[in-house]
Amino acid sequence: MARNTQVAADHNAPSVTQILAQHVATHPGYLSGGWSDAVDHEAHRTFMNWLGCAVGAANHEAADAALAAVNMLQPAAQASVLGRAVKVDMASAALVNGITSHTFDFDDTHLKTIIHPAGPVASAVLALAEHTGASGRALIDALVLGIDVSCRVGNAMYPEHYDRGWHITGSTGTLGAAAACARLLGLDTQKTAMALGIAASQPVGMREQFGTMTKPFHPGGAARAGLMSALLAQSGFTASPKALEAPRGMMQTVSTKNDWREITDELGQRFEISVNSYKPFACGIVIHPSIDACAQLRAQGVTPDQVERIELRVHSLVLELTGKKEPADGLQAKFSVYHGCAAGLTFGRAAEEEFSDEVVNRADMVALRRKVVATVDDSIDEASVDVTAVLKDGRRVQVFVEHAIGSLKNPMTDAMLEAKFHGLADGVIGADKAARLIAACWEAGKAAQLRDLTELARP
Repeated sequence: MARNTQVAADHNAPSVTQILAQHVATHPGYLSGGWSDAVDHEAHRTFMNWLGCAVGAANHEAADAALAAVNMLQPAAQASVLGRAVKVDMASAALVNGITSHTFDFDDTHLKTIIHPAGPVASAVLALAEHTGASGRALIDALVLGIDVSCRVGNAMYPEHYDRGWHITGSTGTLGAAAACARLLGLDTQKTAMALGIAASQPVGMREQFGTMTKPFHPGGAARAGLMSALLAQSGFTASPKALEAPRGMMQTVSTKNDWREITDELGQRFEISVNSYKPFACGIVIHPSIDACAQLRAQGVTPDQVERIELRVHSLVLELTGKKEPADGLQAKFSVYHGCAAGLTFGRAAEEEFSDEVVNRADMVALRRKVVATVDDSIDEASVDVTAVLKDGRRVQVFVEHAIGSLKNPMTDAMLEAKFHGLADGVIGADKAARLIAACWEAGKAAQLRDLTELARP
């Protein structure tokens, strides 16, 4: 029986698959004046932040489970699992490092789209670079261009694509990983287009998985799929040359919003990595203003025992994404603005330790987060919060956070990123190695090859 269907499609979309492929394959790169020192420094910040997150979660049970599955395949020792004394095949290294880099929800964020861009891209390209002996300069160039692809595609589809339930980090990250690996392999425009086309049939991740181990699987799965897409294209595997923009291509299939100008405008002149941001708190980005506000309350002398209740006025997206009132464990607490407030007021911080199962289930934390009352007010930006602590003596102490620490308007400094790295990595590889690894990250763009750096990431 014939189906009577109508597809609302753009049949005149620009050839963005080819446009992006040419951008990735032919852009001159940093040493030839392809982008500014500021953009290149941001690329090094992104790389270091990603590496610290991956090392920090190396011993998490999610990493244990992923490695157990990978080892069933009897992989060849091609690339390092960061924070572990093992090597696996490069596709599996991309998978596991992508998982660990997102396990703590402490990684970078492209705020315009809520994409965590480094997880898929850096995980794929470092595994490939370690195996092939590529230079650090080649890796950083590939990182900049791969993140540009994933975030530009994300810009074109956000928020409709995300609102439909896609985890945009995974779905666009596959493309970014493919682009970065194609660049590292030196593929021409045609083969780069094939890599993007192969990747376009492998978008990864649904938001239903938030709060489970499968959420960090998304950047890992995207890294592995993107790397394999580039390897397939290198060997002559083919795909549609318009796999992204065609009426039944990836972008029009997974989103009804496609603003093609977000891909093409200032391509090669403006780089999305330059607006990347880094988390001071190990949880969903929309909780950060509330944690920041509660930490400020603590700094003003407000203590948990004084509190009758904590009143939040937040954008509706905050409760949509992080409205878990009774999180059962650390993974769920990362999506609980209630726990975030309790952590901020109790500890003045919210690093991974504050999201441990033990802390989440402490009686005082349970009691305090039950005193948090959140009200939706869409006149407040999703990146802001209005918090009032109502005290038992009748006083009301208010804090309004317009731009939380870690945002583009209030960014983490290099020193803050280094301190965060130590907090993540010292317990895994030791403080001395962590310090040397930080130094190696800052100098990554000058490295003849990356194997010394990955060796430092082994315990």
